[in-house]
Amino acid sequence: MKTQYAILQDRINSLKRKIFRISGDKSFTSVTLEIFRLQATYNPVYRRYLKLLSIDPSHIFNINDIPFLPVTFFRDLPVTLLPESYEKIFTSSGTTGTQPSKHYIPDLSLYRESFTRNFNLFYGDISGYCILALLPSYLERSGSSLVYMLDHLIRLSGCPESGFYLYDHDRLFDTLRKLAGQHKKTLLFGVSFALLDFAEQYELPPEMDLIVMETGGMKGRRKEMVREELHAILKKKFHVPAIHSEYGMTELLSQSYSSGNGIFHTPPWMQVVIRDSYDPFTRTTTGHTGGINVIDLANLWSCPFIETQDLGRALPDGSFTVEGRFDHSEMRGCNLMVQDI
Repeated sequence: MKTQYAILQDRINSLKRKIFRISGDKSFTSVTLEIFRLQATYNPVYRRYLKLLSIDPSHIFNINDIPFLPVTFFRDLPVTLLPESYEKIFTSSGTTGTQPSKHYIPDLSLYRESFTRNFNLFYGDISGYCILALLPSYLERSGSSLVYMLDHLIRLSGCPESGFYLYDHDRLFDTLRKLAGQHKKTLLFGVSFALLDFAEQYELPPEMDLIVMETGGMKGRRKEMVREELHAILKKKFHVPAIHSEYGMTELLSQSYSSGNGIFHTPPWMQVVIRDSYDPFTRTTTGHTGGINVIDLANLWSCPFIETQDLGRALPDGSFTVEGRFDHSEMRGCNLMVQDI
């Protein structure tokens, strides 16, 4: 007799093949509804959340009616189909006095397939790049999903110079100059404050085949600044026409990428929905600022329907912008539910 894990693994494997073959709204809708029913049946936290909202899953036939789980639940509860079976737990950095989020991952191969396919979709074959990572705040703690992703992409790149550079700016500068001489396609990926620290010390040669990608966050290391100001400084010092950006979080297994101007695009198995800032169950119209909701179908084992604490705007072509965060974003989700489970 098969165990519950084996039964779920078979269904997950079937769904995994489907999500990475999605092409268009029709297939996205079909797979999303199938995953919603799986979640409503096997995910204890999400199932209880639906019950508290008095929502009968059997009456959901439109993805616009699927409720999004507040991301804060990842701090309070194990949001997963099988909390007792996991390969790794990714944790958020958190802030002083708050509980970090925990994302239970029973199958890391699903995460690897998601971020590898995603990178290849937006940037081409990873083996054509040299990847230099400047992520001190992430490397200084354990459990970072971003570090896991970059470490795997670095190894896939096959470039001897690919790697994490932490605070070794001299070695990073020498490596970038060397790669410029080789005309090697290079991705410099870093947290915002670290890229600024580096840019203030060094100015790169203008002839580099370079993509600079920031993943946001001053993390109390520097004065906060608007995206336009940050990108203007980095573009000037790195001699690049645009600064790319990555939008992701501990609670998601997929990323959105921007090739400039802070406009993000999702892979086919991911969609962003903007909710009304004052009514979490109502969507805004295109162009209006509201809360960012994410459907990330790679979150098969946890929950693909996430209500984030970020603010953004949806654009007519399906892309979106990130405008900031809600005030009091560290407040817990539904205390009634936390106490009730």
